[in-house]
Amino acid sequence: MIRKLLIANRGEIAVRLIRACAEMGITSVAVHTDADRHALHVKKADEAYAIGPDSLGGYLSIHRLISVAHAAGCDAVHPGYGFLSENADFAAACAARGFIWVGPDAGVIRRMGDKVAARQAMIEAGVPVTPGSEGNLETLEAALEAAEAIGYPVMLKATSGGGGRGIRLCEDPDALRRNFDRVRSEATRAFGSTEIFLEKAVVNPRHIEVQILADTHGNAVHLYERDCSVQRRHQKLIEIAPSPQLSEAQRERLGTLAVTAAQAVGYQNAGTVEFLMDGDDTFYFMEMNTRLQVEHPVTEMITGVDIVQEQLRIASGDPLRYDQSQITRRGFAMEFRINAEDPTNDFLPSFGRITRYFAPGGPGVRTDGAIYTGYEIPPHYDSMCAKLICWALEWDDLLTRSNRALRDMGVFGVKTTIPYHLAIVNHPDFRRADFNTGFIPDHPELTDLPAKRSERQLAVAIAAAIAAHHGL
Repeated sequence: MIRKLLIANRGEIAVRLIRACAEMGITSVAVHTDADRHALHVKKADEAYAIGPDSLGGYLSIHRLISVAHAAGCDAVHPGYGFLSENADFAAACAARGFIWVGPDAGVIRRMGDKVAARQAMIEAGVPVTPGSEGNLETLEAALEAAEAIGYPVMLKATSGGGGRGIRLCEDPDALRRNFDRVRSEATRAFGSTEIFLEKAVVNPRHIEVQILADTHGNAVHLYERDCSVQRRHQKLIEIAPSPQLSEAQRERLGTLAVTAAQAVGYQNAGTVEFLMDGDDTFYFMEMNTRLQVEHPVTEMITGVDIVQEQLRIASGDPLRYDQSQITRRGFAMEFRINAEDPTNDFLPSFGRITRYFAPGGPGVRTDGAIYTGYEIPPHYDSMCAKLICWALEWDDLLTRSNRALRDMGVFGVKTTIPYHLAIVNHPDFRRADFNTGFIPDHPELTDLPAKRSERQLAVAIAAAIAAHHGL
């Protein structure tokens, strides 16, 4: 078993990993930049080490992270998600220096991170993929020719892309001409590669992903699916497990396809196979995420499986503790990404000091966060500051509980997406489980939120009410 783990990340995922270590008797080692010296993961870890003043570069420096792992006497490294979590060079460097990498090996990360190579691997495994270009596109002319053969609309994508970046919808040849250089530029800035490819666009699909676990002994299982269709600009806002939009037959087929995909590439550890489901209920492979997902808690809530602890056991060489027939699901779970953003002002980031914070509780409610009263949210990182996860036996009960928990949650001092989530949860289409990736753009009225008085205005109103009550 792993004895001492370097957590090469920050924020709520670092806190989540620290908690898993505490339950397993593993010493947790955190890292932090100067901007994060008062962060919650620094306070909770058994040990914490500074990695420099560079707000972003420290978490992206393979050399610094490995140096800390060596100095602290760690025997393993967990990359979390984001940053270097799907960086094959980081995984290879850790392995070369004798550290256990908590995730798939560098070869699998590299292969599945290349969207063209991943498509080819799935085709060879018999997993359905959307029609697309044969390999990367070197010129605009090649892209236009491929799009003509496939048929518009098409999606122009960065080959090394992820996280919703480096993607443009092209409805016609003129749009393809406008976006070709833009996507190449985005791909270069975000992923250090100019390679792009093209796929047939599945318009307003359902975005369904399947959680898998695979050990080093040839065993692989799925933990059912998550519905990630509620998105804004390709960024997930709400995730649900299992999908309320699938039949049992569809659920079983997706799980089988996901395990087939994992075994076809020799996958080990936790991963996610993502699919698009069109209006005819046909599934297409989208991509494979070779890391822990932000939305993993909803799967944990319906299965009772601690995915992070399973990651650590698999990395230690242990076989899976159960086969597919032993994995059961119960009820529905939903995760809300609580971002420090202003939904009424085009989701402008709202960084600053948390003046008061109240986490909701009660049956079936879980909060994974990295904030506390007095914490200063730094402007250098992602705006997500917490995740609210709710569970209930029935879909209608989940909606009611989620509505209550969102209203119970209090984050003061900054703007958050809590009111926006409330608007979504109470929308009739969402409550009927009738949504796809077009839900957010099709409902711009969701940002027409009621005005909320500031804390100062509220304090003045309360003081005036007290004065009036006492006749002052």
